[in-house]
Amino acid sequence: MQAFQYKAVDSTGRPSMGKMDAANIADLEMRLQKLDLDLVNYKNLGETGSKISVGGIKRRDLITLCFHMEQTSKAGVPILESLQDLRDSSDNPRLREVLSAMYEAIQGGKTLSQSMRVYPTVFPEVFTSLVEAGEQSGEISAVFFELGESLKWQDEQAAMTKKLLMYPLFVGTVVTGVIFFLMIYLVPELLSFIKTMGQEIPIHTKVLIFVSDAFIHYWYVMIGVPMVAGTALYIGVKTNPEIHYKVDALKLKIPFVGPILRKIILARLAGFFAIMYASGITIVECLKIGEKIVGNKAMEAAVHHVSMQITDGVTLSNSFESAKLFPPLVLRMIRVGESTGALEVALQNINYFYTRDVKESIDRLQAMIEPAMTVVLGAIIAWVMFSVLGPIYELITNIKL
Repeated sequence: MQAFQYKAVDSTGRPSMGKMDAANIADLEMRLQKLDLDLVNYKNLGETGSKISVGGIKRRDLITLCFHMEQTSKAGVPILESLQDLRDSSDNPRLREVLSAMYEAIQGGKTLSQSMRVYPTVFPEVFTSLVEAGEQSGEISAVFFELGESLKWQDEQAAMTKKLLMYPLFVGTVVTGVIFFLMIYLVPELLSFIKTMGQEIPIHTKVLIFVSDAFIHYWYVMIGVPMVAGTALYIGVKTNPEIHYKVDALKLKIPFVGPILRKIILARLAGFFAIMYASGITIVECLKIGEKIVGNKAMEAAVHHVSMQITDGVTLSNSFESAKLFPPLVLRMIRVGESTGALEVALQNINYFYTRDVKESIDRLQAMIEPAMTVVLGAIIAWVMFSVLGPIYELITNIKL
């Protein structure tokens, strides 16, 4: 197959540009015609497995795909016709390109899961593994239903994680901006009068003068050092696995935030584990896929440890316990599920419990952040006012009428 960068127009004359795989120019024209596009110009990018641009495909597009495939497969519509209908009705040109390529691959003899594996950035391994399990068991409709529900849950988890991180960051930025305004602009104006009074300045006022002077003369250091340190840490995490592991392990130990992040990871792992296990995927394979979806190197190493323990013949509950990163609730539920033969139910219960707990924890944390920030800002303003007005009040009381 060749990768082509093309420029085409639709029936209304609107231009469309993108990348597509095709055997030759005639095949490219045929593929574009199926998308109601007429080829205008092209550039051959050479041999490729698949260089289709998939940056515009979002989780919501996959949710729509899962719902469509679930409904059509339940109704007995063949896979090729389902893909063709979805391709023709999709408003996302990138998704249409991927679906068109998948359609051609299935026509060429590949299964649905095999055609999806060509695009790992669109369909992650857990997605394609579940589809493959559905193909083998004949329960493809149920698999797409579970995948759709899981993707919706991921959307909620992403929103909660964003809410957890963005709100404190926003409030902290506002408070920092107020402090800079006070120390660089307001405090010097107020202290200029006190310095000309000619009387002894209290120690707390001297400290305020020192802090204000530091902000005025070294503001670039106060802004630059955190930025440089953050950039260096980011580069270190991206390039050094050991630093990445230590940073991820530290995230789980941050007061208030760390436990919530741990619960989000455990809810994600348990949810996917339950879906994969119910689809007939072995426990070891579930754990291997789980390593790639936890999103934290410390937890990834713990899941890998569990996988190795099970391979050596250790029970699932004892393997989780030996990793020493999973809370007692998880261990207890897994042990009960393992002993009763209801592991899938136990994992679903873990997912439900932690999902609910995360929502409540985030709400409690946000309820704490606002008054805490108010107290901090109020204390700084009180210190400034006391340091400025104290000497003025003392001067006024010493005036003899």
